[in-house]
Amino acid sequence: MKQDLFSPTSLGFLRVAVVVPELRVADIRYNTQIIIDALQEAAARGSRLALFPELCITGYTCADLFYQSVLLDQASNALLAIAQAAAEAQIAAVVGLPMHLGGKLYNCAAFVSDGKVLGIVPKTYLPSTNEYYEERWFSSAKDSPLSEIQLGGESIPFGTDLLFSASNFPGCIFGIEICEDLWAVQPPSGSMALAGATVILNPSASDEILGKAEYRRALIQQQAARCLAIYLYAGAGPGESTTDVVFSGGAYINENGRMLAETERFLFSTQMAVADVDVQSMNHERLRNSSFSSALPDRAYRMLAFNLPEGVGSRKQAELLRNDLTPTPFVPADPSQRAKHCQEIFHLQSVGLAKRLKHTGIKKITIALSGGLDSTLALLVVQQAFEMLGLPREGIVAITMPGFGTTNRTRSNAERLAESLGISLRQIPIRDAVLQHFKDIGHDPKLHNVTYENAQARERTQILMDIGNQVGGLAVGTGDLSELALGWCTYNADHMSMYHVNAGVPKTLVRYLIEWCAESVYSGVTSEVLHDINATPISPELLPLGENDTLVQETEATIGPYLLHDFFLFQVVRHGFTPRKVYWLACQVFAKHHQPAEVLEWLKSFYQRFFAAQFKRSAMPDGPKVGSVALSPRGDWRMPSDASSALWRQELEELAN
Repeated sequence: MKQDLFSPTSLGFLRVAVVVPELRVADIRYNTQIIIDALQEAAARGSRLALFPELCITGYTCADLFYQSVLLDQASNALLAIAQAAAEAQIAAVVGLPMHLGGKLYNCAAFVSDGKVLGIVPKTYLPSTNEYYEERWFSSAKDSPLSEIQLGGESIPFGTDLLFSASNFPGCIFGIEICEDLWAVQPPSGSMALAGATVILNPSASDEILGKAEYRRALIQQQAARCLAIYLYAGAGPGESTTDVVFSGGAYINENGRMLAETERFLFSTQMAVADVDVQSMNHERLRNSSFSSALPDRAYRMLAFNLPEGVGSRKQAELLRNDLTPTPFVPADPSQRAKHCQEIFHLQSVGLAKRLKHTGIKKITIALSGGLDSTLALLVVQQAFEMLGLPREGIVAITMPGFGTTNRTRSNAERLAESLGISLRQIPIRDAVLQHFKDIGHDPKLHNVTYENAQARERTQILMDIGNQVGGLAVGTGDLSELALGWCTYNADHMSMYHVNAGVPKTLVRYLIEWCAESVYSGVTSEVLHDINATPISPELLPLGENDTLVQETEATIGPYLLHDFFLFQVVRHGFTPRKVYWLACQVFAKHHQPAEVLEWLKSFYQRFFAAQFKRSAMPDGPKVGSVALSPRGDWRMPSDASSALWRQELEELAN
């Protein structure tokens, strides 16, 4: 793997730290050293940016000591010392301090990098209710006529209209709001995001009362998602004065609503959380969001360009610091969350079908039941839809159509499942009909090619739909999202139906849905059969069996592991990542199971199949969207069937060379 192709910046990743420093109220010398120590630690852990709490240089709870000139003068001197220390550590930082300017006192956040104070942002919303008295000491940014100040012999930009753009990191723009700004009806971060800020930094000092921590965490999560931004939050810790209130020190790194890292609260020692945030992903989210792209900021901003420090320490990207990087992006790792996920999807599928039946007045369903994963899930959805509508189970007409490659295991499981659910089952062997078809078209049945396989799939669909006409029913499809992505479905056969309940469910999730049904919805024989179906190898069962009823055709041996393909699908469609980035992420996630060369070959296969199969997706039947990735041409995915894959293949070839 060529390391120069996979630098964090080129992949869009920025390592950041949020810090809650150990603190002594009004002890500036002590606090400054603690901040410098934390900067060095953050840099050693590979961070290029560190965020500290509101007024961290002095402490937030200095109260009337903010009127003391010695405190204010020393705070400004400390800021310059911190800027120099940050340069030596090769890290940028945002720190908080009070500043006496033009006869007024401001609660400020200073952005430092490369030994300089790049800009200073004053706080806009000053809380002065309940336990807060900020208006006693500070003036709001709205009252300031200043656009720059003098500090250390330099002119420093000053104001709430500052954004900081990293010249050496495309799309990486920082905006700053301070504590209460986030709690306002219209937080400044919203306008900053619309003006281009992809990373919002909030130095804060929010005291702790019962229930507030959960609310604050949710507020950060919501604002990050609303702004389609990375939101860094650092709150003041328990070293603040406890005369009347207690500060807990919560600090968070959130990306578009996903909490990537957070500190432990109520600890007196310095706490730090570090994570790799994906700036590139945020820019892509904004690109595809029409509500964001059509909105405008409510003010003009000054864009201050600077070079973000490259960082030192363990930044070899040997390990990506993200808690959401998983080999199964469609499936939550947490069992309780996964169960909720499965229940919600199962209901979405069932309600989608129930609405179609309700609208058409149709009271019968035909479904091909093979004893495999997809048809099993589809049948369970059909049964749930019938229960919702109060329809008798006799209206579910399941059809098993054994062919040249059907095993005793799958046929038996189909029969046992239908019996345990109390539904109708018809067995219609297709062998003779397909052999007659081969005779009619002049195909040698000994030639086991695509004609041999697809003729069986089309025969089954013909039977399914014709019986649907016969009983006055609706033919339900059984294919899944992964098959649609890869084109692993026969055009006008298992590709087509009158309603496609699994259209939004990828193969890796199908297994978990069936497992959830086996453990949470059904019991007894039904549960036992569902577990065995889940353990059955995936196969279309179209080629003749080997000795002792053994399979000679397993899907994943032909097209590759669904685990890999579903990972590719999520990164390509959901995030729009380049082949290079998808490959690098896959190598990170699957390092223990797949060599880089193997990952690359299956990724090439994915792109080839994905582009070649668009014509099938363009003609796919109706079906419910259940997750953030969908391929319906009437919903999320509109792609020319004749689009060239040359750009993507070229990048993959560069990786191979």
